[in-house]
Amino acid sequence: EDALAELVARGRVHCDSFAGLRALLVPQSKRPSAFNRRGRRAALFGIEDAGRWTLTRRDATATPTARPEPEAIEHIARTLLRRYGVVCWRLLEREAAWLPPWRDLLRVYHRLEARGEIRGGRFVAGLSGEQFALPEAVGALRQVRRQTPDGELLALSASDPLNLVGTVLPGSKVPRLPGARVLYRDGIALATLVAGNVETLASLTPDDERSVRSTLLREPHAHAADPAPVREVPV
Repeated sequence: EDALAELVARGRVHCDSFAGLRALLVPQSKRPSAFNRRGRRAALFGIEDAGRWTLTRRDATATPTARPEPEAIEHIARTLLRRYGVVCWRLLEREAAWLPPWRDLLRVYHRLEARGEIRGGRFVAGLSGEQFALPEAVGALRQVRRQTPDGELLALSASDPLNLVGTVLPGSKVPRLPGARVLYRDGIALATLVAGNVETLASLTPDDERSVRSTLLREPHAHAADPAPVREVPV
């Protein structure tokens, strides 16, 4: 029983019933006897009544991943900055699972900020935690804020790094599948296209909805009286 408890704690074995977990959690002194006063068999609480114990499945080809070297972590941190311009912990949700944790990247960003190579602060509203940005990205953000919205529709592939719906932006995550797209207007995600289905993410007028739908489906703007300019961005 002690050996089984140790193996369960290490995640090496599991039981096909809850009786095994109860048997390991309830001390022997507090378990009811196998038979009650009337001679009838009571509820099963013993380890012998727990059912079958099985080894957990493990990938035979999997090898333990070593901790990345400091040079590799700094390279990844700089790559993320070049990709997004502004980096925070929420952006890691769209990245690969093998990336270093945010706490390791945070040390690199603090060191780069102390050198004066990057800027730290709050650059994007609505995001919690620390944010770090390239100096040129800060200037680009200020320039975009001063621009007058032109209403241009921007269609992006779901594989584009700017597919931030479901992580930084509200809405359901758009999978990186062939043909899946996200439609933006003035930096706001309006709709998504996944497996031929269009899902709107904002309240739209009937004309805007037709224009958004035809843009995502790559149809001609036959029903829109004054269609908005459209720009398709390849991957």
